[in-house]
Amino acid sequence: MSTTRARGQYAKGAERREQIIQTAADVFATEGFEGTALKRVAELVGVKEATLFHYFKGKQELLTAVLAERDRRSLAVGGDIGVGLDLMAPIAERNEREPGLTTLYAVASATANDPHHDSHGYFKERYETVVRDIAADIERRQATGKVRSDVNSVMLARLTVAAFDGLQLQWLYDKNVDMADGLRQLIEVLLAPSHPTE
Repeated sequence: MSTTRARGQYAKGAERREQIIQTAADVFATEGFEGTALKRVAELVGVKEATLFHYFKGKQELLTAVLAERDRRSLAVGGDIGVGLDLMAPIAERNEREPGLTTLYAVASATANDPHHDSHGYFKERYETVVRDIAADIERRQATGKVRSDVNSVMLARLTVAAFDGLQLQWLYDKNVDMADGLRQLIEVLLAPSHPTE
């Protein structure tokens, strides 16, 4: 087999995998994870269900790929904002527009704490990355006096992430909860410098 042909098949396979993830993300968002059969995803992609198993060993692995796609979409929402505190409210607004994926994330994060769960590694790494990135943003702000410096940046990051997850969970039960506004207010109050600069 020629190198060019092998590259072409690899590119086609990568494209098909991406198509499956995008389709599953949209289907899970509208029909829910539990209520969606892999056969439905396969039909929408235009392949047989067995073909999905060439790319994913099962529904849980596909779920993890969909959650990673959700993260990619979250980062894309911010445009030039960059990872950190300023991105949290726009992500919350995006999550409100995708209630199915938001529910999927909440359910998966609550059940993946078992180390043997297929999505356990994804969530563990995700929380480590999110806390690290937000803590780095807080540290930069602390250095310029824009954020309180009497509390460790990692703890402030953990509290902010906890508030995001908590507000999101409340929103799932009550759509009158404004996640984005709640996060803006939390950041303004929780992170305000102890002695505001003039």
